[in-house]
Amino acid sequence: MYPITPTKQGEKVSFKNPNPAFYEALGEDGIRALMYDFYDIIYESDIAHFFPQDPEEFAKTKEKNTRFFIQLCGGPKAYEEEAKGVELNEYMLRLHDDFSIYEKSRLEWLGAMREALEKVDIAQELKDDFWNYVEAFSKLTVNTTVDGNKYYTSL
Repeated sequence: MYPITPTKQGEKVSFKNPNPAFYEALGEDGIRALMYDFYDIIYESDIAHFFPQDPEEFAKTKEKNTRFFIQLCGGPKAYEEEAKGVELNEYMLRLHDDFSIYEKSRLEWLGAMREALEKVDIAQELKDDFWNYVEAFSKLTVNTTVDGNKYYTSL
């Protein structure tokens, strides 16, 4: 239902931001519920170590990243303060630079997103559109090859 294509180092990744109808269908509270569910799944996953383990710090990260998705999907400009004038997607990519993110980590992240998204009760075409964004954009976060070499992707 939600396809995943492999990341290829050096490949140009094309994506478009989610359709604002996704935000209109869910509203801010619905996107918040989706993202909180997603991060609760992540907290129990094999990539939980990428996130703060202190519950209070994790809650702050969850809220900050939720604001990113709210704004990205067409909601209030709740994330601009963190981005400080940098394009949202570029800013989110640079936040991942300090981590070694392998394709395996991306697949775990997408699995958690798939699990959370499947629970959302809106039109399938809106969920598919959102999935297409996260699936493509997530390729840009992969920055480490299987043999441990680092590389960086730009938009």
